[in-house]
Amino acid sequence: MSTCAALRATHRAPRTLSSRILSARPVSLTSSSSFARNTTTFKALNSSAPRVSRFSTMAPLQQAAPTTDKSYDPEIKDMADYIHNYNVNSDLAYDTARLVFLDTLGCGLEALKFKQCAKLLGPTVEGTVVPNGTRVPGTPYQLDPINGAFNIGAMIRWLDYNDCWLAAEWGHPSDNLGGILAVADWIARTNRAGGNLGNGKIPTVKDVLEAMVKAHEIQGVLALENSFNQVGLDHVVLVKVATTAVVSKLLGLTERQTADAITQAWVDGQSLRTYRHSPNTMSRKSWAAGDACQRAVNLVLKVQKGEGGMHSILSAPGWGFYDVLFKGKKFSFQRPYGSYVMENVLFKVSYPAEFHSQTAIEAAQIVNKKLAELGKTAKDIKEITNRTHEACVRIIDKQFKPMDNFADRDHCVQYMVANMLVFNRLVASDYADGSEAATSPLLEDLRQRIRCVEDPQFTKDYHDPSKRTIPNALTVTLNDGTVLDEVSIEAPLGHRLRREEAKPEILAKYKRHLSAHFDQARVDQLVNLGNDKAALEGYEVDKYVDLYVKEKVIDSA
Repeated sequence: MSTCAALRATHRAPRTLSSRILSARPVSLTSSSSFARNTTTFKALNSSAPRVSRFSTMAPLQQAAPTTDKSYDPEIKDMADYIHNYNVNSDLAYDTARLVFLDTLGCGLEALKFKQCAKLLGPTVEGTVVPNGTRVPGTPYQLDPINGAFNIGAMIRWLDYNDCWLAAEWGHPSDNLGGILAVADWIARTNRAGGNLGNGKIPTVKDVLEAMVKAHEIQGVLALENSFNQVGLDHVVLVKVATTAVVSKLLGLTERQTADAITQAWVDGQSLRTYRHSPNTMSRKSWAAGDACQRAVNLVLKVQKGEGGMHSILSAPGWGFYDVLFKGKKFSFQRPYGSYVMENVLFKVSYPAEFHSQTAIEAAQIVNKKLAELGKTAKDIKEITNRTHEACVRIIDKQFKPMDNFADRDHCVQYMVANMLVFNRLVASDYADGSEAATSPLLEDLRQRIRCVEDPQFTKDYHDPSKRTIPNALTVTLNDGTVLDEVSIEAPLGHRLRREEAKPEILAKYKRHLSAHFDQARVDQLVNLGNDKAALEGYEVDKYVDLYVKEKVIDSA
């Protein structure tokens, strides 16, 4: 074979069965039915044919002709339609959203005590004050809404103490409040000064709660059947998409513009889970949601200025989200969008800990009482078996991995259980470098004697829509051979099945988080307002946020 012939052979596009059939049977463009039949034939044949590398230099020649169909992917249309046309009329959803709102703000205030969080906040350029800008609770900062979304988003997620949603993908839907509150506050202040954002309306807390219900729903429904972690993507992609959707409506974008913005969120490069897993676990996991919020707001503002979208962002062959980042799979949906997620969301009431560990820590607290009755302590424990669900094993089972930093400790079920057994407590400061817990030889020794074992039934219950439990069960063996009765807890205190039991504790947690920042009069004012549904919902957002503004950030450790 000549050199030229060899080169032609090398660069010739592969001839699959489907391509040979199409070349032998040209499709008539004058007959829509003929075109549809042949297109169907091509798709059926092509689905079983070997796929060419999507990033081959020959890829442009192997792509189908440009489509004339400019309708959005149905998944995108459904989201935009839900945002603009669904009326939230669930009292349970609004009541739960009120509790989530208060709890999330409290978690953000508590995070300001930690230097690692506080150092990331404030204006990008020190001293910058944006006229009519977003105010950041617990601080004197007045920022543009993009940076405001990062600040609020980072502080509310920092301690891993806000709400939680567990399914095929997990996450924390109240992370979306970072973008929602930043934009709503900016709109209110701008319009009060004569502007015309979001059709000139001054949003109320009720508007924020509605946006929260819808952001929870988009993030949570997408998470029910679709595992982003399985392909190495971080769950904050769902924060970015959900925040983009609801912020679009707050800013007065049309349904079509909202769809455009959502496509921009999907095409935007997605965060990897690298920073959540050994050996690269680090503090970025604590500000990843803030980063997602600021990206969402930034994209919406670009669409507001006239930027368009991509109609087949998910489904485009070779270049869409499904083919590039989701292994060619389409999203699956268990249910239509409504208010299900907010109604069933999980609160972290008892411990600032990754949610898959909550029932294990509660079980450890019960074990402590049993040990005390026997005159024993953590020093008398030989080993512990934790019967658990698959997600716990996959995410926070780190029995022999080194605990190098805060991020390692707050995502290690063994560390958290051992902390409870040794000190009969688990507080956020126990994760800090140099803390009593982090430097305890007994805790470290016990941590490495706690073994996780998956129970398939626990995993099944975890995924069951009618249960959605997060079970853990501890069996403790003592040095003298005594085996304590297993302590099994299926649902944590913040679960829907224990919601009424949790409500007083949620409000007590909120009050506790306020107390470090404000005098008693302001604490009482905020708590009383939070308990008055009608008064809270009617409050204009900027006036409400003003109640949290401080001249100086609390001293951090």
